[in-house]
Amino acid sequence: MSAKIINRGRGPEIEGTRITIYDVMDYAQHGWHRDRIAALFRLSSRDVQAALDYIDAHRDEVTSAYQNIRTRPQHYQYAPEVEAKITASRQRAQARLSALKASGRRAQEEQYDGRHHG
Repeated sequence: MSAKIINRGRGPEIEGTRITIYDVMDYAQHGWHRDRIAALFRLSSRDVQAALDYIDAHRDEVTSAYQNIRTRPQHYQYAPEVEAKITASRQRAQARLSALKASGRRAQEEQYDGRHHG
């Protein structure tokens, strides 16, 4: 029985899975072999080959849709309250990262001073 590519509204995917052809395409574009992609997604090589065949047969359409998917986050407008939460979260993360870097520098300085003053 050969694998089928279907579309339930999320884009072409391997029947019986939630793995889209775009998921497969990501790895194929980075040079992954069909069998390695199959192992990653716990699919048969036949399933992955069906996705690769679909990509080859619909190259222009797939490439265009894939680019739209990849650029969508850059153009997405969140609701103002969601954007405010995202901004606050990023600021907290940046502050935490800065604090971790500063404590790491202090630890390195203390270690350096301990070796040269002991």
